[in-house]
Amino acid sequence: MNDTLHRFFGGEPFAVLLRLLVVSLIVGALLMWLDIHPRDIIRGFENFALRIWNMGFEAVRELAQYIIAGAVIVVPVWVVMRLLSARGR
Repeated sequence: MNDTLHRFFGGEPFAVLLRLLVVSLIVGALLMWLDIHPRDIIRGFENFALRIWNMGFEAVRELAQYIIAGAVIVVPVWVVMRLLSARGR
């Protein structure tokens, strides 16, 4: 069972949960500083889905713009996380 949890979490479960807690605290503080609340994010997803549904084929272009905008944040964070995990090995 411990090996299964270790594989699922990608490390010691407590250490992974602690890292997630710290990263969540930092991201949450940044979002609050930007005056972005959880309900705003949920409403944004709802509006996004409705706009995609209502736009039809033009949605593909809009979807690509969302992917690129998200990649501007996600890819650098992923690179930093990979570099930090490589440093620990």
